[in-house]
Amino acid sequence: MSIAELKSMSRDEQLLAMEILWEELSREDQQVESPAWHKEVLDERQSMVAEDSASYLTMDELKKRLRP
Repeated sequence: MSIAELKSMSRDEQLLAMEILWEELSREDQQVESPAWHKEVLDERQSMVAEDSASYLTMDELKKRLRP
């Protein structure tokens, strides 16, 4: 399936396809190893929280940032 085909689907069809994919992927016993940079990002964020220098967004702010 191509990106163009996904874009031509209705939102309901896209969600159904995602649910089918997730169900299939979640059946596998294989663990996917996170890349090393994931740990680096998490460590940095934990440090910011511990140092009280982290900033937070409200859900409305996050939605505006993701959907300008």
